[in-house]
Amino acid sequence: MALAARARLSAVRVASFVGLFVTALVLAGCATPQRLPAVPLSLAADAVPLDIPDARYYADSDVDRISLLANQAYHRAKAASFNDTKHRQRYFLAISGGGDDGAFGAGLLAGWSARGDRPQFTVVTGVSTGALSAPFAFLGPEYDEQLKSIYTETGPDDVFQPRSLMAAVANDAMTDATPLRNTIASFVDADMVQRIAEEYGKGRILLILTTNLDQGRSVIWNIGAIAASGHPRARELIVDVLLASASLPGIFPPVMIGITVNGKHYQEMHVDGGAVSQVFLYPPSFNLKKKMRELHVTDAKPVAYIIRNGRLRRPEEDVERKTLKIAQQAISTMTTSNGVNDLYRMYLTTKRDGVAFNMAYIDEGFHVPYKGPFDKAYMNALYTHGYRMGIAGHEWHNTPPGYQE
Repeated sequence: MALAARARLSAVRVASFVGLFVTALVLAGCATPQRLPAVPLSLAADAVPLDIPDARYYADSDVDRISLLANQAYHRAKAASFNDTKHRQRYFLAISGGGDDGAFGAGLLAGWSARGDRPQFTVVTGVSTGALSAPFAFLGPEYDEQLKSIYTETGPDDVFQPRSLMAAVANDAMTDATPLRNTIASFVDADMVQRIAEEYGKGRILLILTTNLDQGRSVIWNIGAIAASGHPRARELIVDVLLASASLPGIFPPVMIGITVNGKHYQEMHVDGGAVSQVFLYPPSFNLKKKMRELHVTDAKPVAYIIRNGRLRRPEEDVERKTLKIAQQAISTMTTSNGVNDLYRMYLTTKRDGVAFNMAYIDEGFHVPYKGPFDKAYMNALYTHGYRMGIAGHEWHNTPPGYQE
């Protein structure tokens, strides 16, 4: 997706906005945008966007439905004349958030393609900037050049328009994300939607994570099911989901998704999926090993690849004894640490299920200084760094940082 709208300012980048945000809170009390009522948690199971039954799942409660999705995908693949369905290798790809550091993952994928052994992924998942990359990764190497242009030619004006302090206070974010929406809409065209639908029909799955801020829970969106639904607003919903996954709360406006339940109209507030999890494969409550036994798939060990668009630790800094500086670095430290915790969660889940674990991240070999959001020189350098790692093919780590067997 036109990651050109590098949908999410990473936690480290967010620090530069904290001072303005806190000031806005102090001045709060002005009129705010109105909305319809939120969907009550008691009606969440009945809230079906566009009446598309498999459009989404809740990570904390829909294990049976996710299990059914796996069954359906297997049988779609079998019906699509994949004669080796029982024995063929299954590859998973998870792309994390990280703001304009998404240039790293874009470069790594392109370098992997150039190396010649990049597999076709059975399942692709994306969060935040990873949500913007995921459709391109899902559709394959033929989209590498488009993905590259998004991460090497995008500037701040392609992503957001700053609001004045008073406008930010009176509204729902410090910036206007219309440029980002336009960028996403430019690449999620009818052809891309059709291509995603076709691959879904072959048993492949594309999942995007958002956070339902009203209910404080993750939502897993099944983009293939939405694309294949034939609904006249399917493309619009896909754009909404990708934008929501990349919308850092307070910086970018939330995405309001209309829902009708029992004839009553509601609105759900969706924001960055990274508010809950910066990267995911599948819920730990879903046992992939058990599901493969149930489907009599026992000969091919699944392989998971995780691209972390970021470093494993926050950059060192001499923190001043000032409230805002302390708050900024605390937020950055918390976000970075939570991202590492996500890696441990996925590793333990894959270890339980017999899935090979592979992880890549921005290593200490990258030294280009960061000058500001969506700086083209920085993004081009990071893309090149990722490309070199991808074409080298040996930069994958098989355990989380610091883990000892």
